[in-house]
Amino acid sequence: MDKHQRRQQIADYKRRAIRSGIYRVRCTASGESWAGPASDLSTIGNRLWFTLRLGNHPHRQLQQAWNLHGADAFECHDARVLEHDPELHDFERARLLQDALAEVCRQTGATPLR
Repeated sequence: MDKHQRRQQIADYKRRAIRSGIYRVRCTASGESWAGPASDLSTIGNRLWFTLRLGNHPHRQLQQAWNLHGADAFECHDARVLEHDPELHDFERARLLQDALAEVCRQTGATPLR
């Protein structure tokens, strides 16, 4: 890859639309599920699997289920995508995420990850 292609790919990455919202993790073996907020839904899966593989995810129940059932028993998907509003302040966006998390947990019975 030459310098021009690399610069173009970096510029494209920086211009990509960032989707924030709520993700949901489900253990197919036990039926348990967890939901959490993400400022960028496209990157949350890698971060989640990385911490679980290392054994240091902060949510103890999720980590225990991962250790017991293994990676193949887990799936992760977007539960709610929030519309991007560039005029929102960070505290307003955080509040919208918390409200959406509460709603997803209420509807699905998922345990919140905070």
